[in-house]
Amino acid sequence: MSNDNIIDINTMRVACGECSLLELCLPAGLETGDVDKLEKLIKRNKPLHRRDTLFREGDSMQAIYVVRSGCFKTCNITESGSENVIGFHLPGELMGLDAIATDTHRCTAVALDTSSVCEMPFEKLQSLADQLPSLHHQLIRIMSQGLSSESSMNQLLGSKDANGKIASFLLSLSDRMAHRGFSRTDFNLEMSRNDIANFLGLAVETVSRTLTKFQEQGHITVQGRGIKILDMDNMNALAGREDGKSCQKKN
Repeated sequence: MSNDNIIDINTMRVACGECSLLELCLPAGLETGDVDKLEKLIKRNKPLHRRDTLFREGDSMQAIYVVRSGCFKTCNITESGSENVIGFHLPGELMGLDAIATDTHRCTAVALDTSSVCEMPFEKLQSLADQLPSLHHQLIRIMSQGLSSESSMNQLLGSKDANGKIASFLLSLSDRMAHRGFSRTDFNLEMSRNDIANFLGLAVETVSRTLTKFQEQGHITVQGRGIKILDMDNMNALAGREDGKSCQKKN
């Protein structure tokens, strides 16, 4: 087979700009025709605005989604109508994996700001993956990473005090930003203090007070939604990380 028929992943990286979805959408080694098949499968929907819902708890599974821009939260709605935030999803991260086992979503996905997704109809994606071993392997790897990351974060947060929970949360975001080529130490919190408190199981006042304390101690600076980590060693110590070990596994 001629090498001319193989996609040069570095060329595609330039053509796709800074898209963090490159490794999912264009697995290395796909032939030109295979890339065309995958591109035809992916739907790039209109942007969702703040508080718009992508899917709701109880909806049947239609697709899996990759955040293309913006940020989403996933949550459960209690019988009283209040939210229980169970996760946040950044560009390049998958949503909808909760429905794979039962074909029914177990949570609701809500845009935290103007956001967009790439939608991949699950049945068609499965059918295409059966034909393309490299795509099948890539999907399994990425899905496994997403589920493993959620499990690791839940374990990290389970037994910590407020300082440890908030430090772990900030460092998790730091890892995820770095994994996508963004700054590890300087980023925005797209989620509100209320959502952070809900996710961590803390009072809003505790989140605000702890961030202020971290700033006074010189660990971070806070400006609106902007966070800058100044002392990574102390943040790692507060989070209980051993030798600065990342919460998120590398590829």
